[in-house]
Amino acid sequence: MSDSTRGISRQHTPSEWLHDPDGFSATMPRGFEIGVSTAAFQIEGAVRDDGRGPSTWDEFMGQPGRIADGSNASVATDHYHRYREDVALMKELGVDSYRFSLAWPRIQPGGVGGPNRAGIQFYDRLIDELLAAGIKPMATLFHWDMPEPLQHRGGWMLRDTASRFADFAIIAGEAFGDRVDKWVTINEPTTVTLNGYALGIHAPGATLMFDSLISAHHQLLGHGLAVQALRSVGVKGGIGISNVHSPVHPAKDNMKTRAYAELFDIIHNRIFADPVLLGHYPKFPLLSRKLFKPLIEVDAADLRTIAQPLDFYGLNYYMPSRIGSGAPNDDATPDGSAESVRELPFHLRPWPEFPTTGFGWPIAPEFLTETLNDYATRYEGVLPPVYITEGGASFDDVVADDGSVDDANRASYLADHVSAAFAGVEGVDVRGYYVWTLLDNWEWAAGFEQRFGLIHVNDQTQERTPKRSYHWLQKVLRART
Repeated sequence: MSDSTRGISRQHTPSEWLHDPDGFSATMPRGFEIGVSTAAFQIEGAVRDDGRGPSTWDEFMGQPGRIADGSNASVATDHYHRYREDVALMKELGVDSYRFSLAWPRIQPGGVGGPNRAGIQFYDRLIDELLAAGIKPMATLFHWDMPEPLQHRGGWMLRDTASRFADFAIIAGEAFGDRVDKWVTINEPTTVTLNGYALGIHAPGATLMFDSLISAHHQLLGHGLAVQALRSVGVKGGIGISNVHSPVHPAKDNMKTRAYAELFDIIHNRIFADPVLLGHYPKFPLLSRKLFKPLIEVDAADLRTIAQPLDFYGLNYYMPSRIGSGAPNDDATPDGSAESVRELPFHLRPWPEFPTTGFGWPIAPEFLTETLNDYATRYEGVLPPVYITEGGASFDDVVADDGSVDDANRASYLADHVSAAFAGVEGVDVRGYYVWTLLDNWEWAAGFEQRFGLIHVNDQTQERTPKRSYHWLQKVLRART
């Protein structure tokens, strides 16, 4: 264990808060924001409604063998038609904010040209419903559902996509900028590059390995251009980016393993955060510099665009990473199977000392605290206020005969992780935590096999049933003064 656990009360540990929601509420900092997060493609359905165009995920999920259970998101949780019911559930829960994404193909079906008015009107209705319920909207511009025509041209491997993304940002800013409280430009560019372009686990399913790194740069350039675009149309809300970060530890204390852990930290964390916060890519290890050639040769003007001042930084946290040297013994990754990982000279090692989620991810909230403290040091003086824009766990939820779901493990997970976001954290202005996710949804390449929701959704009837974690969080939020 790391010393990052200091500051968490040992007299009343976070897991015990499961039985004392009022006491847990009293520990939360004044003004600390609690929200829930979703993504359009995972919940909306209605893929052929209102003039929506095809996305790269529509194409990907139609390919045999891509989705674990063979399902698709054509209906998902039918949020498009049930958004009023879902907003009512959020209001009853008592959250401060709702982070959702705007489906690029619904608003700009071909990725170029003017807006689809029917798509704009759907989000108008959703945003107005949220405001009427007293819930602040946080809108994400890109949560992985690129219009298929842009992907056909090259997607994020093509520099022009960054400019097309800025055009989309202008459309969204002009339509919703008077009502959205916070804007996230891109969600998890790390995941898009690694899972989508390097390993082939997610759409578009490319297996380019290190040749995929230019997609990271183009996403970050798109982020910077989108920040400029949103500000050019005078949006009222704050602007940031969300990325998934994982603290990296070597499995053994020797030079070779430490070097591979440093390399993974650069790949997973630093090539995405450093340009945004510091205005440059990290210094690459001499022996691996040729792997990062696409990022070494970038134009200085691009880096100035990427490093736009931000109102907040969104950090998604799920698990730590432990790195061992040597090629993997199998093709498993945290998000699915990928034969291409066998080509790597390092591999992810398990954390047997921790319990795991349904995905097999280690449950280690102290590493969220460690990450925040590390970032306070790494980005001292330039790190804006931070929101944990995603955090949650999948479990094999069991529906009782009476329809209830006793997911005490998820409630305990949230107590531990929300506490870890502020207890023992020094030098970081952490302003909130967004639970992933509101509803059991279509979980990308896992299909419906992994359930993260505070609310159970029956795949056949779409009936919503709040779980024990929902009721626990509801009590926490109601206890706030």
